[in-house]
Amino acid sequence: MKKNIASSSLSVVLPAHNEEQAIAHTVHEVIDTLTAWLQDFEVIVVDDGSRDRTGVILDTMAAAQPRLRVIHHAVNQGYGAALVSGFEAVTKDLAFFMDSDGQFDISDLEKFFPLLGEYDAVLGYRIDRQDTRMRKVNAWGWKILVGMVFGVYVRDVDCAFKLYPGDFFREHKLETRGAMINTEILYKFTRAGYTYTQVGVRHLPRRGGKATGAKPAVILRAFRELFYYAMKWHREEKREERAKERSARNKHKQPSAEPVGARKAAEK
Repeated sequence: MKKNIASSSLSVVLPAHNEEQAIAHTVHEVIDTLTAWLQDFEVIVVDDGSRDRTGVILDTMAAAQPRLRVIHHAVNQGYGAALVSGFEAVTKDLAFFMDSDGQFDISDLEKFFPLLGEYDAVLGYRIDRQDTRMRKVNAWGWKILVGMVFGVYVRDVDCAFKLYPGDFFREHKLETRGAMINTEILYKFTRAGYTYTQVGVRHLPRRGGKATGAKPAVILRAFRELFYYAMKWHREEKREERAKERSARNKHKQPSAEPVGARKAAEK
């Protein structure tokens, strides 16, 4: 790989929960690949209350690798909460996130960088998704639903392989903490006027651990957040629209300044 394929610095966020079988390989792969590409990067792994050796493995690696930072959640807070902790810690120009279970290949990120001259973000979508039929059906239904409710229309809304400008996360507060997180990011990203494009990436079988996205508790939390924030954000949209209308009316009502020459003529 060529050195310096991107002029910007990069923060990589990896959420992890009970990934002792895959985490070391994933982190080593990310660091080795980025070392060949970039001069300035950091890898932030958020251990979301793992009950296995994930945290111990990460702390051991961080002691020997200055580019690796580890954030620990004392208890499991959820996928969205892990990402939010990571995004709040980013310090670089660009922010990229990827799952730590080994289902993505970091080398696919190379084709994202050339697109940043034309777009603000690059979103991956999974090619030949390596999940069960039920998870695929659930994902399809969720994509349709969030498109209808929030106007977020992308090929793979929850694909965990996305590259954003770091300033977006420094300037916008993220509110959701569950599976709604990707929808929230894209909703606020497009509302702020940013642009994006979509690129297909490989999706590989898991190296270990168990997927939790299909658990009833995770799905129930996602629907609670969806309905709560749909009402909240739509109210905020209406308030913003009314404020803009008032501002436009006030500008229209303001009398135009009388020319100085016309005043003097009237005084005479």
